[in-house]
Amino acid sequence: METVNLKVYGMSCAACVKKVEKGVSGIPGVEQVVVNLINNQVAVKYDPGKTGIKDFATVIEELGYEMGVNDYKFRVEGMTCAACVQKVEKVARGFNGVLEATVNLPAQTLTVKAYEGVLDVGRLKREIRELGYEIFNYEEIDPLAREREAREKEIRHQRLKMLVVWPLALLAMLGTMHNLWIFKYFVPEFLGNNYFLMAITTPVVIYGGYEFFVKSYQGLKRGVTDMNLLYATGIGSAYIIAVINTLFPKAGFGGPKATFFESAALLTAFIILGRYLEALTRGRTSEALRKLISLKPKTARVLIDGAEKEIPADEVEIGDLVVVRPGETIPVDGVVERGTAAVDESMLTGESLPVDKEEGSHVLGGSIIKTGALTIKATRVGKETSLSRIIKLMEEAQTTKAPLQNLADVVAGNFILGVHLLALAAFFFWFFYGYQAFFTPETRFLMSPAKIAEVGVFGFSMLVSLTVLVISCPCAVGLAMPSAIMAGTGKGAEYGVLFKNAEVIEKMTKVKVIAFDKTGTITKGEPEVTDLIPFEINEQQLLELAGVAEKLSEHPLAQAIVKKYREVNKAEPAEPTTFHNIPGKGIIASFARVNILAGSEKFLLENNVDTALTREIAEKLKAEGKTLVYFAADHRLVGVIALADTVKESSAKAIELLKRKGYIPVMLTGDNEVTARAIAQKVGISEVVAGVLPEGKVEAIKTYQEKGYLVAMAGDGINDAPALTASDVGIAMGTGTDIAKEAGEVVVVKGDLLDIVNALDIARATFGKVKQNFFWAFVYNTLGIPFAAGVFYPFTHSLVSPELAALLMAFSSVSVTLNTLLLKRFKPSGKAVV
Repeated sequence: METVNLKVYGMSCAACVKKVEKGVSGIPGVEQVVVNLINNQVAVKYDPGKTGIKDFATVIEELGYEMGVNDYKFRVEGMTCAACVQKVEKVARGFNGVLEATVNLPAQTLTVKAYEGVLDVGRLKREIRELGYEIFNYEEIDPLAREREAREKEIRHQRLKMLVVWPLALLAMLGTMHNLWIFKYFVPEFLGNNYFLMAITTPVVIYGGYEFFVKSYQGLKRGVTDMNLLYATGIGSAYIIAVINTLFPKAGFGGPKATFFESAALLTAFIILGRYLEALTRGRTSEALRKLISLKPKTARVLIDGAEKEIPADEVEIGDLVVVRPGETIPVDGVVERGTAAVDESMLTGESLPVDKEEGSHVLGGSIIKTGALTIKATRVGKETSLSRIIKLMEEAQTTKAPLQNLADVVAGNFILGVHLLALAAFFFWFFYGYQAFFTPETRFLMSPAKIAEVGVFGFSMLVSLTVLVISCPCAVGLAMPSAIMAGTGKGAEYGVLFKNAEVIEKMTKVKVIAFDKTGTITKGEPEVTDLIPFEINEQQLLELAGVAEKLSEHPLAQAIVKKYREVNKAEPAEPTTFHNIPGKGIIASFARVNILAGSEKFLLENNVDTALTREIAEKLKAEGKTLVYFAADHRLVGVIALADTVKESSAKAIELLKRKGYIPVMLTGDNEVTARAIAQKVGISEVVAGVLPEGKVEAIKTYQEKGYLVAMAGDGINDAPALTASDVGIAMGTGTDIAKEAGEVVVVKGDLLDIVNALDIARATFGKVKQNFFWAFVYNTLGIPFAAGVFYPFTHSLVSPELAALLMAFSSVSVTLNTLLLKRFKPSGKAVV
């Protein structure tokens, strides 16, 4: 069995997910299909002996969706004739998912067109090299950029529909109501003319509803349905009967008084509004992947026969010696052969402070050298580096995440199926029995002066059947969720919380476990001076000496010390007379004829400075998770400065509030156990997973998910991106990296944990409105169905008119809007704590 991840565009709801899953699952040889709506990804597990990607593409395109296709370009050297061209093209065309492979012999290029996410570029290059040719410098059109372009295209498409459909739909509504209430005083009579209403409704139905009819037809051809069938039935029936009653008023369908163009127009408009809002709020997980991929270095500097040679990073082999200089990204995982450096691993481990590396130290691909230079022996390359594995983890998490069950699809889908059957049953009942048994010539429509004595048995039965269909067609469903989501996201923005899609609001109402990264989430993410411990001098003298020593250093600890000096003295420290930075160890400086040493205890011991005085206090400070910088003047220890990543002021309050509400807080961090426990104790978290890389965070989240909990993950760093994606709800702190913010489905703008409490409260309130809105979207229609079906006709000799049916649909929309407006009064509990 093989698994392939395909990109499929055009899916808009959970019903589309089911449609694709059912369609592809029906192909012989397919074992499993998992669709991720958020990033347009379809993972298929299949037997390659029985089927292949072209079969999947055929079915997906027949269902009305678009398979993603990507172009790759390579330079191939060594081709000399047509036979070479044929050999290279044959190899390329033999790869799974390749649609075209074309060689340009004079330009020495190979262009490959393949389905997105399928082509193994590394293997293709190896096989062409095995033919005796050299291939390099491939160019790939970024598939994630293409996905973003597709999303923006959909937003533009739906926006244009909105601009066309909504003005005409509102005009149709005004025209229908021109002789009612106060509207008769300012709405011109011609707006209510049936031919005018037909003229303005026709472009709404054809242009606005075209995709509903086409996709319904494509689905029915393969035996699958989705919400498009509901939309097509409601819009189509309302429009067709209205046209018949306009053009052929004596056809027996109620006559010119029984037109309901506004129903067709408003239903189309509400659905398009929902599609537009959905396009705006769809998840942007792909943006996180795009930015992560952009962090991968394209080239590496390799030592070959003692000389440096720059080669593509994906061509570095295990055992190669790679040279990396200050400011550069390490392209491989490996072991330091020569050199010392301070390395920023925050993107991988979450540790905010640079880590000192020396001979024998392990380094991670994707980390950045801040100071110093290293020669590294590669131990893991290409797809095996830490950064590449983070990217792979994100892709896997996105693919394996279960598809969301959209409430609108479940409720409306089942509801409309029953209504179709009921409408059919009503027709047959009145056609074969009811008309003869109960019909009287005095029969009238409710709220209408029109008599229906002349429509006959077929017309009477058809009118009852269509009125059932119209009155039950939930046009407010198109508005129920988007209106609540708009209000909820607006309320969230008011409190500094950004929800990226509607689905995450539903998921947040079911969350039980909330996992927090430590650095930058619970803590501020930058070191601060916490303790000044002087020996033989006072605190002010120690701070002045430290400020001078660290003035020219770029190390984060040095900058924190200088910041402390500025806060205390309201001035800049003096510059040292001499300054020498030893990467990974410390600083040698002088000022006013005093020789200063600053750095680790090991560094001072190497320079013959006795540090025995600090043993007891140092152990205590280290147990609290603090980092120590030692200072000596003329080879005598004069003090120690302790620094730590301090807890945000609101973190403890937020954790307490979450526990009170029944949530389980957990800390996941790449930091060491001692520091993690010290921070956790301060904020009231008892469950801690420390010392883990991104893989460990993902595994910890999966452990809670296997216990049946829905897990939210809050983080701010690049290293948190896989965990944010693997969790049921990713909460990105706005103070963190762009990648974390893109990977998260919820962004807390201020980085305040109390806003996570607010986010959870707002999600519950919003989804509560969604459920209420769906109730109001159906309640009038459901109550009206017995009247529309003629259940009470034998006693009242009156029928619900199409106008009344349309009015009830309008009432459901009004009730949804009014109910949504109540959300403006809501205040989350996190705000009250501040």
